[in-house]
Formats: sequence, C-alpha cells, structure tokens
Amino acid sequence: MPISRPRLLQAFDSLLQPERFKDYGPNGLQVEGRAEIARIVSGVSASRALIEAAIAAQADAIFVHHGLFWRGQDGRVTGWLKQRLQLLLAHDINLFAYHLPLDAHAEWGNNAQLGRVLGLTADARFGEQDLGFAASATFASGQALADHVAQALGRAVTLVQPDAAAQRPIRRVAWCTGGAQGYFESAIAAGADAFITGEISEPQAHLVRELGVVFIAAGHHATERYGAPAVAAQVAAQWGLDHRFIEIDNPA
Repeated sequence: MPISRPRLLQAFDSLLQPERFKDYGPNGLQVEGRAEIARIVSGVSASRALIEAAIAAQADAIFVHHGLFWRGQDGRVTGWLKQRLQLLLAHDINLFAYHLPLDAHAEWGNNAQLGRVLGLTADARFGEQDLGFAASATFASGQALADHVAQALGRAVTLVQPDAAAQRPIRRVAWCTGGAQGYFESAIAAGADAFITGEISEPQAHLVRELGVVFIAAGHHATERYGAPAVAAQVAAQWGLDHRFIEIDNPA
C-alpha cells in the first residue's frame, strides 16, 4: 500500500529527529515528487548515477545521506545540479536526505551500523553533537585492527600509527564515519587507542606521531554505506513499502 509524502516525511523525521542538529544543509524532503509513495530506493549520495538507477527501478522516492543542497552554495541551478534536478522533476521522484541525523542515530545510523559491521558495540559517545562512538575492543595492534577493518569493508584502508605504538594492543576504539578527521583529538580525550573515520587530512598524520594514537582512514563512502539502507528498510517495513538499496561505487 502506498503512503502519502507527508506521512513518509513524518516517519523519517520521527526516527531521525533532525531538529536536534545544527547541520550543513537541509534535512528531510529536498525535492518534492509524486504525492503517493510505494517504492523507495536508498543510496549514499544523490548522484546522477543513483537518480538514473532509481528511475530504472521505478522508484517513487530516493533516501540518501548526501543530498543536493549544502550551506555555501551560491543558489544557481546550473550544470550538474540542474541535470540532477531535471531528472528528479521529470520523473516526479521525491528526494529525502538526512546528513548528521543519519550519522547519529543510535541503532540505524551510519556510526551504529559501522560498529555493527566491525563487531563493535558502542558504550559511549563523544565529540560535537555526540556524533562519535566508542567501544571496548581487543586487537593485538593497530595493524591487526586495520586488517580487520579492511576485511570487513572489503577495501584497502590507510593506517597511520606512531612507531612506539606499532606493537601496542588496542583496547579502546573510537569511530566517526565520513569526513570526521577533525574528531581525532576528541577521540583521544575519550580514551581511544585507535580512531577510525573515512578520510585523513594532512594535520592528522603529524598528530598521530605526536599524540601516540592510531588513525585509520577507511573511506568516506565505505564507512557511510550502511546507514541509509538501514533507515530506509526500517521505515519501509513499518509502512509496508518496497525498498531497494542501490550501491554506486565510489573509491573515496
């Protein structure tokens, strides 16, 4: 049975509570499509490839982590933005996007789901807006943890660790998906022996050597590919909707 657009928006908002977050762009319904929704496609980012795949799947709505609109855009609908919007509007497809609320959800969010994939059960939160997760762990070394992450995510990771910590066991792991390299010092303050995120910036390599804590960059897309399908599947099951996750490969 289809659901109305406002009711689906309410279902997503009730679960993710976007009003709690100060974010970099609008959360919720970003592009209005048809009034009744029976089929949802989820994905990480609202790329043209995902939109085209959703059209092929005859989706009524797309649910993503990375939407189309961000703080700092100049507002002109040209180029890639025009092309993506044109496809959505021509096919009357709704676009729902949730950024930080999707990272933060304690059960279905990106960080919770990454913890599930890695076999880590969070027992604490840290960092701005409590986006970071932390858990007790047992790994023989930073390399052992990096190997575990690489195997779980099916991709190579970047491991940076101080020489003095190369053989030190990892007893506490902190993580925050995507581009959360700036949470490194907050992770250390939370007692982490190792920090996992998606990306690494130049300053973090120096901080690793100076602060003695392992840093693993496992890919922005790779660490954030689990939350959107988990949330969309949960809401779809609740309302009897069809749901399909479509993976668009991204090396970042």
